[in-house]
Amino acid sequence: MDGDAMDMDLNGEAYGRCLSSFVDEGSKESHRYYLARRTLLEMLRDRGYAVSSSDIELSLQDFRSIHGQNPDTDRLRISACLRSDPANKVLVIFCEPTAVKVNTIRSIASQIMNRESLTRLILVVQNQMTNQAQKAVDLFSFKVEIFQITDLLVNITKHVLKPTHRVLNDKEKQNLLKKFSLEEKQVPRMLQKDAIARYYRWEKGQVVKVSYSDEIAESHVAYRCVWRCVYCPFSGFSV
Repeated sequence: MDGDAMDMDLNGEAYGRCLSSFVDEGSKESHRYYLARRTLLEMLRDRGYAVSSSDIELSLQDFRSIHGQNPDTDRLRISACLRSDPANKVLVIFCEPTAVKVNTIRSIASQIMNRESLTRLILVVQNQMTNQAQKAVDLFSFKVEIFQITDLLVNITKHVLKPTHRVLNDKEKQNLLKKFSLEEKQVPRMLQKDAIARYYRWEKGQVVKVSYSDEIAESHVAYRCVWRCVYCPFSGFSV
């Protein structure tokens, strides 16, 4: 069809943009990596790490120009430092699409063993992780989080229906408990495996203020205390 031509319906009315213009002709792999990496960059920024806005705003087209249609997972790694403490560093590693075995974890350990300033590791897996691999992860001297790539294709904090979350500082937490004559264990729970808790990396014992507001129901506030989950595959948290 001529690029200047415009499709018409049966009544001769002009259609809008051709549906074919919305089709992504690139590979699914590059699109998945692009989305997951962007969510991770946003997550690190929201956790207080120094992340470049240009990296977050990189377009899919530019991503493919850099990494191609079948990205090399080693080139997708992300390294960032806390803005408040540059010595506090995190490393994000994308694992291959195959099952994550103990040899994979040992290989990663050998690559990063000399990074003395590394305080946190995030592994992005695309398949199942064997029990032996999980046990090997527990031997790292710093905290390790594990995310399935499918959990990172959408940034859940941007959902239009998501309420506002804010962690109370220690003084606010104590004032809340005193005001309602509560003990920490009496505050309604939010498990660490909760998607929002994992995104922000909230720790056990933190109290979160959750503010709801919509056009139908009146605005209201609830509080949740973060609790460690008893069993959580791929959570990255110790039991």
